[in-house]
Amino acid sequence: MALNNTYDGYDARPVQQETAVGAGAQLLLLALLGTAIGMGTAGWLTGLAFAFATWAVLARALHRSRPASFGPANRVTLGRATLVGGVTALVADSVRGAPPVSLLVGLTAVALVLDGVDGKVARRTGTCSPLGARFDMEVDAFLILVLSVYVAMDLGPWVLLIGSMRYVFVAAARLWPWLTAPLPASTARKTVAALQGVLLLAAGAALFPRPVNAALVALSLGLLVWSFGRDVLWLWRGSRTLRAPVGRAAPELAAR
Repeated sequence: MALNNTYDGYDARPVQQETAVGAGAQLLLLALLGTAIGMGTAGWLTGLAFAFATWAVLARALHRSRPASFGPANRVTLGRATLVGGVTALVADSVRGAPPVSLLVGLTAVALVLDGVDGKVARRTGTCSPLGARFDMEVDAFLILVLSVYVAMDLGPWVLLIGSMRYVFVAAARLWPWLTAPLPASTARKTVAALQGVLLLAAGAALFPRPVNAALVALSLGLLVWSFGRDVLWLWRGSRTLRAPVGRAAPELAAR
């Protein structure tokens, strides 16, 4: 994908260099994993596809938003994306045999821990941005998808409901634009989102008997359905208020 280095006086080279470094780090991690476990074709191809897709999408998003710099928080998120790429390659490689659980758990655990770091870095450095928030969200969502695929290999395809729920929500928003309205900040939503990775990782690590792992994943799914359901209901009510005639809107608002 070719991108112009300058656009209306904006020099895109510094941020493009950052994304290139991220892609290089991803390739290095894949090489280390390949050397350590003798990764097969599926793992290599999936890891390389993830690296290219991440670089291409991020480079395009940066080109459109034209930030002055990549920013420290985005560097942390890019590091997390690199780890997620490694996890993705390991899960893809599991089609030929179970990957080293300790390696999978280690990479995932670090990625989950760093999930609480990039936001704090952004706030402390005053570098919060819509692009950074979206980048962080997409990395989180893809990690949950990959973990749900891994756990589904043992517990069954119903686990994929966890990883696919956000993508179903995004697809539904194309049919019902009111789903794209901004949501209010919610500690409960953030807590449920954080628990998804923890519970899926616990199940994937096989630390407990299979029934316990299934219960953990069922709890994760139940919390996610509740969280999404609450948000959808809030958005739906908001859309009805906006569509209501002026004379009827006041009583509806007063009743809340």
